[in-house]
Amino acid sequence: MIFQQQAKPFISALGLDFGRKRIGVAGCDRTGLIATGITTIERTSFEQDVEQIRQIVNEREVQILVMGLPYSMDGSLGFQARQVQKFTTRLAKALKLPVEYVDERLTSFQAEQLLIAENRSLSRHKGLIDRKAAALILQQWLDVKRANSHSSVAAIEY
Repeated sequence: MIFQQQAKPFISALGLDFGRKRIGVAGCDRTGLIATGITTIERTSFEQDVEQIRQIVNEREVQILVMGLPYSMDGSLGFQARQVQKFTTRLAKALKLPVEYVDERLTSFQAEQLLIAENRSLSRHKGLIDRKAAALILQQWLDVKRANSHSSVAAIEY
């Protein structure tokens, strides 16, 4: 029996780390293997934030937004998480894109640890922390997607 190798679909997702002052933005390579920080948006108004994100969405042919959701340590959704959900609902509607949330607890801490390991000043690199946090959020989503696709393939092998 001959099996034809299926071409892997290309993935274009945008990872977002939403904050009151900045939004960290990350993208992935077309294979969906590696997430990297793209930019940090200094927040001004909802309309300008959307416009900056829309430019990136159009340039990268983004198909889905992956938003970090800051759960409380006990797993509940606090004030900040609800703010993220409100913003994300409006953003997804404005961009006409689907959204998936990723538990982002500790991603900013992890991003700070990466900068400390690189001997970089945390206070001078806040935008970089946001970009790295967005990349960690997107990478987590990509890893889960890949693991789920492998498990569904494994389930149908003989």
